[in-house]
Amino acid sequence: MTYSPSRALPVGAIVFDLDGTLIDSRADIAAATNHVLGQLGFAPLPLEQVMGYVGDGAHELIARASGLSRGSPELAQLLDRFLDYYTAHAADATTWMPGAQAALDALSTYVLAVCTNKPRATTLAVLDALGARDRFAVILGGGDVPTLKPDPLALRVIADRLECLPQSLVIVGDGPQDIECGRAVGAFTIGVRGGIAAPERLMAADPDLVLASLWELPAALAGLTHLPPSGV
Repeated sequence: MTYSPSRALPVGAIVFDLDGTLIDSRADIAAATNHVLGQLGFAPLPLEQVMGYVGDGAHELIARASGLSRGSPELAQLLDRFLDYYTAHAADATTWMPGAQAALDALSTYVLAVCTNKPRATTLAVLDALGARDRFAVILGGGDVPTLKPDPLALRVIADRLECLPQSLVIVGDGPQDIECGRAVGAFTIGVRGGIAAPERLMAADPDLVLASLWELPAALAGLTHLPPSGV
C-alpha cells in the first residue's frame, strides 16, 4: 500500500469490537443461552455450537439456538428472558482477551471507542464489572442505532460524536461484521485472530491488517499515525 503523506488522515479514533476482541465472554454467553433453552425443555448446546451463532446480535443468537421463527411471540419472550438473565450474569466468567488490557493501556493517548452488536445493557454490565467503562469516549451497543454491524451506521454515529471523519477510524475486531462495516465507511480495518469468529470467516472479509492477538496492536498502530485516503 502506497500513498502520499500529504493526503494522509490522522487517526481519529480506535474503535473496538467487544466479544472475542476485547473480552472472552464465551462461557457467559453459552450459559445464558442454555439457561433460557432449558426453560423450554431443550437440551443444552455445546459451547462451540453456541459460538457459531454469535456475532449478529442477541435476537439472531436466540433464533438460531432455539430454531424458532424470527417473528414468533415465543422467540420474543425467550429473547427477553435471555437478556434479563445475561445482563444479571454478564461477567460471571468473562475475562479480558489476551493482551487486551495491555493494549488499552498502551493506546491511552488515542481516543478509544466500542462498537458492538451486544445489547447496550449487557455491554455496560460487562464493562462496569471489568472497571473499563471510563476507558472509552463512546460506547455503542446493539439497539443504540436502528441497525447492527455490518451495517456501517454505528460507525458513522461514533465518528459524528467524536467529530472526526469516518475514514479516520481504525476498526479492530475478530469477525467479518467488524471488517465489513469498517470498509463501508472507508476506515482502516484490523482483524484479530483467536476470537469467536472462525478464522476463515475473518480472513474472507479481507481486513487491511491481521494480528495474532491484541499484544501486537500497539506496535502495529505505531506505524499508522496517519492513514491512507479511502480507496487507496
